Amino acid sequence: MAGDSETRLNGQAENGNTVRQPFLIGVSGGTASGKSSVCEKIMELLGQNKIDHHQRQVATLSQDSFYRELTPEQKAKALKGQFNFDHPDAFDNELILKTLRDIIQGKTVHIPVYDFVTHSRKDEFVTLYPADVVLFEGILMFYMQEIRDLFQMKLFVDTDPDTRLSRRVLRDISERGRELEQVLSQYITFVKPAFEEFCLPTKKYADVIIPRGADNLVAINLIVQHIQDILNGGFSKRQNGYVNGHGTPRQRRTSESSRPH
Repeated sequence: MAGDSETRLNGQAENGNTVRQPFLIGVSGGTASGKSSVCEKIMELLGQNKIDHHQRQVATLSQDSFYRELTPEQKAKALKGQFNFDHPDAFDNELILKTLRDIIQGKTVHIPVYDFVTHSRKDEFVTLYPADVVLFEGILMFYMQEIRDLFQMKLFVDTDPDTRLSRRVLRDISERGRELEQVLSQYITFVKPAFEEFCLPTKKYADVIIPRGADNLVAINLIVQHIQDILNGGFSKRQNGYVNGHGTPRQRRTSESSRPH
């Protein structure tokens, strides 16, 4: 709901102290458009990729981690390339929403690990520690309004369809053990129609459109400068208590002052 963006009030850290809420950036775009590469480039230019996970001021996570657990019947279809992983219902949107709200409250969260070879969640998780800026990328990050409204900045990576297809083919064959015929069949049957129906229409919600993905260093550098402004405190001068136009003050974290964030 749109009103949810107004509920991003001063959160409480896990020890009860007030935290400065993180700045959430959603990154969307079609399959293999370069969303992960854009996030990786941003992390690299900020120098955050060389910092221990506990100390990072900027964190990233992917919608791919939140695929639903499949029933035996669905898994059988998936193994044949007959399950639509690009449909909104393929994702555990309730868990995504809960995770984002926990992040906003300054909590440490556990992110599922999805195995694309077996189409199931692994018996492990990745720990995401509190950060000042969180990049969350995925093909349908802007599809569900309750999730979309939680992002203070929305980026859409816009890449040529032929480029995306070639990347998808190479990725699925080399990383996910697929056969070429299966990859192409799945793309024509599910991926392309789902992109046109569910992903592409959400492009209108983007604040910044990034053509050519990680190759567009001009756009990425502008975003990096904006994030640096937030990390250096300059953001507070213009934010001054306003989140997406709402008068909600952001408080600096008072706990763990020795940490960079």
